[in-house]
Amino acid sequence: DLLVGNDTRVMAARLFARRATGGRVELLVLDPGPGPVRVLARPARKLKDGEILEVDGGARATVVRGDELLVRFDAPVPDVLERCGHMPLPPYLGRDDEASDRERYQTVYAGPLGAAAAPTAGLHFTEGLLEALGERGIAFARVTLHVGIGTFRPLRDEDIARGELHEEAYAVPGGTAAAVEACRARGGRVVAIGTTSCRTLESATPEGSRVPVPGAGTTRLFLQPGDRLRCVDGLLTNFHLPRSSLLLLVAALVGRERLLAAYAEAVRRGYRFYSYGDAMLLL
Repeated sequence: DLLVGNDTRVMAARLFARRATGGRVELLVLDPGPGPVRVLARPARKLKDGEILEVDGGARATVVRGDELLVRFDAPVPDVLERCGHMPLPPYLGRDDEASDRERYQTVYAGPLGAAAAPTAGLHFTEGLLEALGERGIAFARVTLHVGIGTFRPLRDEDIARGELHEEAYAVPGGTAAAVEACRARGGRVVAIGTTSCRTLESATPEGSRVPVPGAGTTRLFLQPGDRLRCVDGLLTNFHLPRSSLLLLVAALVGRERLLAAYAEAVRRGYRFYSYGDAMLLL
């Protein structure tokens, strides 16, 4: 079999800033730039075009408005986040981030910087576990999809009607496409680590094929029950919120009844849900 993980690295994307009026603003940066970058802001409605925010830690952000809230920093975004940012821990943890969270809220195989939240199914893997799997002949490959606004936004009626989700950029290395092809040749299964890895592989795999095309692209793919997955045979995933696109993606793989049975089992046995929760392996 072949495991495929999303190697995006989580940014210290949470910033605290002050308006000229003295009011406090919290920003969550959704991409690493360059140029103006998308953010979620709290509060957002009071912010005005051209307004300058003083970021705690020594940076400035200028508000730019369009169809969505954008800000322009006075330095490269990765530098600002390194100097001023806080890790975007799930709010239900009920604590501020610590220095150790810059590594703990990452997968052990994290690579390119750009996510606003961790691809949480990957948090279950240690280097030792990946080595032990390799010793049993289970291969490992990577894709990249930077986790963005879709993680924070509930599924909307218009998303369902349109049959598309928020756009996200992804990349499939040539070595990963070759690893999938080799897995197919030896009769193995392709198992995605997390919904983002699954969405990437399915977006990159053309109709009529079972192997992704290497390269970079963008996707609005919205997998739902009744859809047939082309590349992915199995999925290791955490337990997701109701009314989420992630839950529908899992149902596309295993069907509604099997999925509900798995959730009933998880609730009955007291499994933990969400980012630092338990996981299930669906084959």
